[in-house]
Amino acid sequence: MASPTRPPVAPPLGSLAPSPSSSPSQFQPNDEQILAYAVVIFGFWNVPGVRHCINPLKLFTIGWHELCHITAAILSGGRILKVTIDPQVGGATIVEGGRPSIILSSGYVGSTLLGALFTLAGWDTLVSKVMSFVLAIGLLMPLVLVRDKLTILLTVFYESLLIGFWFIDHGGALRWYCLFVGVMNILFVIWDVADDRFFHKTNDSDATQFALLYPRIGPHVWASFWIIFQLGVLAAFSVLGIMVFKVPSVGS
Repeated sequence: MASPTRPPVAPPLGSLAPSPSSSPSQFQPNDEQILAYAVVIFGFWNVPGVRHCINPLKLFTIGWHELCHITAAILSGGRILKVTIDPQVGGATIVEGGRPSIILSSGYVGSTLLGALFTLAGWDTLVSKVMSFVLAIGLLMPLVLVRDKLTILLTVFYESLLIGFWFIDHGGALRWYCLFVGVMNILFVIWDVADDRFFHKTNDSDATQFALLYPRIGPHVWASFWIIFQLGVLAAFSVLGIMVFKVPSVGS
């Protein structure tokens, strides 16, 4: 008589690992990657010959910063006299009236908050997909003021890159893109102060403007304050990303 056979037993649920082809890679940013991005951005922001390569991203970053100034000026009763958005000389918003302290603060605060959201997207594919729409629109808006053919072509390239990343690793590649944009925005004060103090760009940094508004406090103190503020927010949102979007461990 044939011996009875036992039906196959399914392995424990904890041992089932997701297939690499069906789920995004579990990329999680770390301090070294964020620092590497900051170094790369600083170089591309300032080094002659290569700084034009990120013009569209610089326009997006500077444009948002100036938009925060404009919004605060209008809400506080001010009147906009002139707005400059240029990847080479920086941005400037000339305002009449309003509340100067609020208008000045809004630029760095706004850049920090937007950068924090993009940085947070570096921990989650769904968040990065949502933020990619913000970036797609933000890259196109400055073209209203741009006539440089190279910048227009580069904008098309960055938009194409954004679309292409949707199809790489199930959209997981968007995390790298969003993290790069996040670091660029959340550390904007560093690029702004460097433009002013070391590269002598035409437009003053907001730190210099704060020193003019409050003469008893030097621009280096204001710069240090805003750098510490932005680094603190970067650290806070990095911890938030680790806590909220922690990759679940696969048990046996």
